[in-house]
Amino acid sequence: MESFIIKTMRWYGERDLLSLADLKQAGITGIVTALHHIPVGDIWTSEAIKETKDRIEGAGLVWEVVESLPVHENIKKRTGNFQELIENYKLSIENLAKQGIHTITFNFMPILDWVRTDHRHLTNTGASVLKFDPIKLRIFDLYILKRPNAELDYSVLQITQAKQSFENYTDKEIVQLKKNVLLGLPGSTEDFTTQELLMQLEDYKTIDKTKLREHLISFLKAITPTADDVGSKLAIHPDDPPFSVLGLPRIVSNLTDLEFIFSSIESMACGLCYCTGSLGSHSENQLIEIYDKFKERIHFLHLRNVKKFEDGTFLEADHLKGDVPMKSIMQCIIDYTSHTGIKIPMRPDHGYLHSLEEHKNYYAGYSFIGRLKGLAELTGLELGLHDF
Repeated sequence: MESFIIKTMRWYGERDLLSLADLKQAGITGIVTALHHIPVGDIWTSEAIKETKDRIEGAGLVWEVVESLPVHENIKKRTGNFQELIENYKLSIENLAKQGIHTITFNFMPILDWVRTDHRHLTNTGASVLKFDPIKLRIFDLYILKRPNAELDYSVLQITQAKQSFENYTDKEIVQLKKNVLLGLPGSTEDFTTQELLMQLEDYKTIDKTKLREHLISFLKAITPTADDVGSKLAIHPDDPPFSVLGLPRIVSNLTDLEFIFSSIESMACGLCYCTGSLGSHSENQLIEIYDKFKERIHFLHLRNVKKFEDGTFLEADHLKGDVPMKSIMQCIIDYTSHTGIKIPMRPDHGYLHSLEEHKNYYAGYSFIGRLKGLAELTGLELGLHDF
């Protein structure tokens, strides 16, 4: 049976522990990658793009999606040379299109592209997963980072819980928590020190949710015509996690946010990276409703599952378990592709770190066995739903 989705995996280029040959053996046809060696804000030249594309195609695979073409902080803040950086971004879109690469993922999260407090939380199976613990984040914010006026963002009970827990922390636990929170986007070299983070947070003191929204819409209005002209699709990734961290605003977290964005940008080239894990981490998000509302704008699929708890904790779950209604989502994907003939690239996002691989220094969440397991589960689900 022909698949209803284009199966891909993420690859981090030269720094990846896995080769393209390794990934091809997983049964995928597409690669999701970026030019990680190019500094954020610089132009991706046609020559640099072609070099990576040729390497991927030489392995018998297709470069399906760019993840990500990162957005410089000056664009998000609309300060300094942000106009020049927007022009650079447009040129990169054009150069990617010249090489036949037309799906581009990006995000508009200030400073930190994602946040987890635990990168190797041990489960009862013996495998480890990514985890977000709100008490640990408050410990980091209040007692390690010591963000000015951070206490104003928390209740008395929340501060008390964090203080009591922190009193029992060892030096080793403090170092590990700091390392976990300060890790930037997997595959990047942008790890922060606490002092660097405090300096960047200072720049956002006058940028609230309304202002950041304005900056995003201005950016999209500038780059979407370029994407239209060259036949490319822009897929904005939801906030991860989909709520404020360290006092930073979040503007791509729920249905209301997405309605605001897509009502502001008429072109269908401006679309969504439908990440079931990021959107599914918010207790109020109804993932089927979001899919149905924006299915024509979904240009890329991140399929992963999470388990949520009442205190705000969430952790990665098996792809077919957890709180994300994966069976219903896959049925929606099959129905849409059957009706339109449009196949969307998908990658099995994140995965358990199996004990066989615990000695390997994978990017957090990107173990091979874990992603293989996720891909197999999702493929089986797709086949089962189609057959019945």
